[in-house]
Amino acid sequence: MEIQHSKHDSWSDTESTSSTRVGYSGPLSGPMLVNNKKNSSKKSARFKDDDEYVEITLDIRDDSVSVQNIKGGDPETAMLATRLEKRPSFGSQLSFRIRQVSQELKRMTSTKSVPFNKVDRNKSGAARALRGLKFMSKNAGSEGWSEIEKRFDELSVNGSLPKSLFGQCIGMNESKEFAGELFEALARRRGITSSAINKAVLREFWEQITDQGFDARLQTFFDMVDKNADGRITEEEVKEIIALSASANKLSKIQESAEEYAALIMEELDKDNLGHIEIYNLETLLLQAPSQSANLVTDSRILSRLLSEKLVPTKERNPIKRWGRGLAYFLMDNWKRIWVLALWISICAGLFTWKFIQYKHRAVFDVMGYCVTTAKGAAETTKFNMALILLPVCRNTITWLRSRTKLGVVVPFDDNINFHKVVALGIAIGVGLHAGAHLTCDFPRLLHATDEEYEPMKPFFGDERPNNYWWFVKGTEGWTGVAMVVLMAIAYILAQPWFRRNRLNLPKAIKKLTGFNAFWYSHHLFVIVYALFIVHGYFLYLSKKWYKKTTWMYLAVPMLLYACERLIRAFRSGYKSVKILKVAVYPGNVLSLQMSKPQGFKYTSGQYIFVNCAAVSPFQWHPFSITSAPGDDYLSIHIRTLGDWTSQLKALFVKVCQPPSVDQSGLLRADTGKGENQPRLPKLLIDGPYGAPAQDYKKYDVLLLVGLGIGATPLISIVKDVLNNIKQQKEIEEGIETGVKNKRKPFATQRAYFYWVTREQGSFEWFRGVMNEVAEYDRDRVIELHNYCTSVYEEGDARSALITMLQSLHHAKSGVDIVSGTRVKTHFARPSWHKVFKHVAVNHADQRVGVFYCGAPGLTGELRKLAQDFSRKTSTKFDFHKENF
Repeated sequence: MEIQHSKHDSWSDTESTSSTRVGYSGPLSGPMLVNNKKNSSKKSARFKDDDEYVEITLDIRDDSVSVQNIKGGDPETAMLATRLEKRPSFGSQLSFRIRQVSQELKRMTSTKSVPFNKVDRNKSGAARALRGLKFMSKNAGSEGWSEIEKRFDELSVNGSLPKSLFGQCIGMNESKEFAGELFEALARRRGITSSAINKAVLREFWEQITDQGFDARLQTFFDMVDKNADGRITEEEVKEIIALSASANKLSKIQESAEEYAALIMEELDKDNLGHIEIYNLETLLLQAPSQSANLVTDSRILSRLLSEKLVPTKERNPIKRWGRGLAYFLMDNWKRIWVLALWISICAGLFTWKFIQYKHRAVFDVMGYCVTTAKGAAETTKFNMALILLPVCRNTITWLRSRTKLGVVVPFDDNINFHKVVALGIAIGVGLHAGAHLTCDFPRLLHATDEEYEPMKPFFGDERPNNYWWFVKGTEGWTGVAMVVLMAIAYILAQPWFRRNRLNLPKAIKKLTGFNAFWYSHHLFVIVYALFIVHGYFLYLSKKWYKKTTWMYLAVPMLLYACERLIRAFRSGYKSVKILKVAVYPGNVLSLQMSKPQGFKYTSGQYIFVNCAAVSPFQWHPFSITSAPGDDYLSIHIRTLGDWTSQLKALFVKVCQPPSVDQSGLLRADTGKGENQPRLPKLLIDGPYGAPAQDYKKYDVLLLVGLGIGATPLISIVKDVLNNIKQQKEIEEGIETGVKNKRKPFATQRAYFYWVTREQGSFEWFRGVMNEVAEYDRDRVIELHNYCTSVYEEGDARSALITMLQSLHHAKSGVDIVSGTRVKTHFARPSWHKVFKHVAVNHADQRVGVFYCGAPGLTGELRKLAQDFSRKTSTKFDFHKENF
C-alpha cells in the first residue's frame, strides 16, 4: 500500500474553517502530517483496496477532532468514522482510535459495497434548506459573543455557568428545555460530563451553534437526537426529539402524538428496516422538504421583480415634503372622521359662544362675571351632547342608513362607538366647566356680594341673599346637579378599558366592583341621569320662562328615537328565540353555538347579532359576529370566554356537553340532532343583525381578509359566503345547460385571500370544517387560505426544523397538516405583510382590492400604511377597512 503526499487540498464539499489544510493518502494507521504552526488544521487520509477508495477529512482543533468529510464507503463507514470524534483528550487516544477505525475500514472495503447517494444541493429546495437549521439567527459572530460574554459574567457562579442558565445566557429564554438538550449535545461531543462550563468552553459552544456552515449545523442537530453518540438514531430517540421540538413550539397535540410521528419518520427513512437512521438520512429529509413560503411564488417573476424595485423605500430628504406626504396620507385615510369631528367641534364652539355672549349682556354678569358666562356656555354644549350621544347607539337606524342609503360614502358609520366615546368626553368637559364655574366662582361671588350688587339678583334667588353653600345644594337645581355628576362619574370611570377589561391589579374586594358587568349596569344608570337632567334643566336659577328652558327641546327627538329602538329590540328579541342545534367547546376558551335560523331572519356576512341568556342575566345583551354564511340553513357564532358573562355562559353549556367522537372536533360537544337522550340546553334570545365594516365585501372583485385570533369570526362568514357563491355559480352553469333557471344572483367577488394568524395550535379547530370544505370544493383556487401559527419558530430555526420536516412528510402522505389538522398547510411565525400585499398586487394589476382586518389595534397602522403605499406605487388600489374588535 503506497503512501502519497499531496500538495493540494483533499476533496471536500464542506465549508473550510482553516486556511491551512494538509493532504495525506495512505493507510489510516500510518503517520499523519500535522502543522505545528496553528492550533487548528485539517487532515485527509485515504487507503486503497481493489480500486476502492475511502477518504476521510478530519478537523483538528487543539484537543478535539471532528470528521469534516467522508468520500466513498457506505453508511456503516460514516458510523465508524464518527468514533474518531470521541475526544476527551487528543494526544494518547487519537492514534489508537485511528488504528481502530482503520482496521474496520479495511475489513469493510475488502467486500464490494455500494456508496450511498448524496443529495443534490444545487436544487432550489435544497438551497433554501441550506439557509435553514439555524440555532441562533441573531447576534452571531464577534459582536454577538461580546453580549454573551457579558451575560456569562452576570450569571456565572465561581467562574462556571450551570446548565440551567445556559439558555438564558445564549438568548434562548423561551426554549430552556431545548437549550438544555443543546447543551448536552455540545458537551457530549467534547466528552464533558459536568453540568457547568467555564467561559472558554462556552466560547466553543457559541462558535459551533453560530457556525454558518450547513454541515456543522446538521451535525449539531444530529448530536441532539443521537443521545448515546453511536452515530445512529433509533425510533425512541426520534420520538424524544419530536416531543422536545413540539414542546419548544407549544404544539401540544404533536407532543401527544410523538410516537405516531416517530414511526412515520422511520417508515420514510429506514427503508431497509435496520431499526435506525443516520446523518445522511436526516440530511435527505431536510433538503427535500419544501419551503414554507413556496405558495407565495408567482408566475409573473419579472413583474414581481420590477414591483420590488419600485417599492424600495426612499427617504425624502426635504422635511417639509416628508411632512406634507405624511399629512396627505392622514387626510386620505381619515377625511370622513375629520369633517364629522370638525362639524361637531364647530357646533359646540358656536353654542358655547352664543350663550357666552348672551349672558355677558345680562345683569348677572356684573355680579358673577365671566364665571357665569363660562358655566352657561358649557351647559349649552352639554345639552347638545346629551342629545347627540344617543344617536351613535341607535343600531337599527345606523344599520338601515348604511345599507339602504348612500350616506356611508361620506359618513363613517363604522366609527359609531368611537364617536359615542368622543361625545362622552365632550360631556365630561362640559359638566366639569359648568359645575366648576358654579361651585368655585359663581356661588362664592353671590354669597359675598354687597346689598347693592345683590339687588338685581332678587328675581332669581329671592329677596334674602343665600348665606351658605347648603342653600344651593338643598334646592332642586342643586341636588339634581350633584346626583347627576356622581352617577356620570361612576359610569364614565367604569367604562374605561382599565376597569372594563380588569387590567388594573386591584384588591379582590374592589375588583368585584369592576369588569364588564359593572360597566354594563353602570351605563344603564343613564335612565336616571336623563330624568335628573330634564328636571335640572327645568328648575333654573336664571331662566323662569318656559320657552327659555331649552333642555327638553334638545332631548325630545333623540330620546324618542332611542326609545323606539329599544322597543323594537324588545319586540324583535321576544319572538327571535332560537333553538340550539350544536354546541362545541374548543381549545383557547372558545364556545361555538350553532342555532336554528328564525323565520324571516336575513343577514349579510360580516354582520353581528346580540345574544341574551336569561339563565346568566335577564338584562345583558352581548354582541358576537356571525360565523355562518347567509346561504346556510343555520346560524352560528363563536364566543371567546374573556369576561364574567361569557365565562358563566360557557359553564352552563359545559354541564350538558359530552366528549366528542373520533370524527368530531372540539373538547366537548352536544348535538340535539342525534341520539335519543337530548340534552337540556339553556334558552337564548338574539337581536339583530346589525351592520359592520366587513359587510361591504360584495362590491370588490378581490378580497384580502386578515384576522388575528378570534378576530377571524366575521371573516370566516365571508369565506363561507364566497364558497357558497362558487357552488351557486356551478349550479347556475348546470341550470343553464339543462334549461332550468336560477333566480339567485351571484356577487362580484372572484378571488379571496384569507390570512388567519393565531398563537395557539388548538385555535385551528374552531373553523376546521370550513377549511376542509374550501379545500374540497374550491377546485379553481378562488379562495387562497393561509394559516399562521406564531408559537412556532420561523422557518430555518433549528427549534422548528423537525416540525417542518414532519409537516411535509405527513401532508404528502395523508394530505392533512399536522399543526392545524386540516388540508390547509400551516405557516410558522408571523407573515411578512409587505410580501402579502406584493403577492396580491402582482396577481391583480389594475383592480380594486378590499382589505378587511379584524384583530388587535396594534397591526392596524401597518396594514393601513401598506394599503396606501401599494395603492400609490402600483396600479392595484387597496381599500382598507378595520372591523371593530
